[in-house]
Amino acid sequence: MNDRANSAFSERDGAAQLAAVRSLLSARAALLGLEGADEEARIEALLDREVAVPEPTDEECRRFYENHPELFTAGELVAVRHILFAVVPGTPVDALARTAEKALADVRANPDRFADVARQFSNCPSGQHGGNLGQLQRGETVPEFEEAVFGADSTGVLPRLVNTRYGFHVICVDERIAGHRVPFEAVRDQVAANLAERVRAKALVQYVRILAAEAGVDALPLAAVSSPLLQ
Repeated sequence: MNDRANSAFSERDGAAQLAAVRSLLSARAALLGLEGADEEARIEALLDREVAVPEPTDEECRRFYENHPELFTAGELVAVRHILFAVVPGTPVDALARTAEKALADVRANPDRFADVARQFSNCPSGQHGGNLGQLQRGETVPEFEEAVFGADSTGVLPRLVNTRYGFHVICVDERIAGHRVPFEAVRDQVAANLAERVRAKALVQYVRILAAEAGVDALPLAAVSSPLLQ
């Protein structure tokens, strides 16, 4: 099954989980007699009342900041080339993966051939320019691609294919330009909001678990229980 089919199943399952969770929350809000203009407002009122989220302390915020330097680095750049083997409906994925692996082995053994192989095989418009994507910063690509190019300190052709929603990528990092650490004081509010959201998500999962048990719902999937479900 290709990535697009998997995505369709994932979206359908997520919608079912969302509906089940919202049904529990709406029933609880009705039981408590909470008022609101619509279901969203009543659920928000319920969570404000029953899901307590303590404010993170300065010590907790600073510890998170120190333990995740990559989240608070500005100006970091990588010069990247890639060869995209796109997965589209009807693509024989296994055969495409084998072709991508052969291309990876080729350019790993002969890095000077990267541009030629990109022009020959890449399904990205950048292929006509040797696969050149220019300089990228965090947040400009999909998470899997970003993790691959920013998750190491080395340069050259990456040793493994990178699989994203678009297909298989052979990636070469030509240059890394180090960024600078943003001072804690400048991101303290951002860190606090991040930590509060994490705590809120955990508290919400526990709260829904309790509601499910009280309602006699034993098999409620909770993977989608997080604050975005309220949006």
